[in-house]
Amino acid sequence: MSYDALIIVDMQTALVEAEPYNRVTVIENIKVLLDSCRKEGIPVIYIQHDGGNGDELERGSLGWTIYKDLAPLPDEKIFEKQYNSAFRKTGLHEYLQEKGIKKIILCGMQTEYCLDVSCKVAFEYEYEVTIPQSTTTTFDNAFASGKDLAEYYEKKFGITAMRKLSE
Repeated sequence: MSYDALIIVDMQTALVEAEPYNRVTVIENIKVLLDSCRKEGIPVIYIQHDGGNGDELERGSLGWTIYKDLAPLPDEKIFEKQYNSAFRKTGLHEYLQEKGIKKIILCGMQTEYCLDVSCKVAFEYEYEVTIPQSTTTTFDNAFASGKDLAEYYEKKFGITAMRKLSE
């Protein structure tokens, strides 16, 4: 299967440095995706959450920046969001339509919030979405561990192994 774009959701310094579940493996797997997409000429798109004034993800703060190991290249597109969905009031859907992008790879944070909502909205917009295994992460919460949340999500929506992008 070939892909039209890689979308990386909320892999921002404050979140990554807060030690989410399986952090090292997730970062390494996203780096593999980044390298493969860049080599194949597949566009890389970043989604960056702005939590507002005083938030750890306040626009312009160190915590708001894309995590250094996954930093965008100057020509890669970044969409800022203020909601869980990468599509709500960001221009992402319009951009994808304009570029003829239909098949996307989706990865990032937080599994049960922004990633989940973004995936579901992408399906509503009829994008073909692939979420490679061990490319999503989140934190423990009052109801479940980050491990349980990420593994449940990947078993339900993800693929079982990272495949070559040219397949």
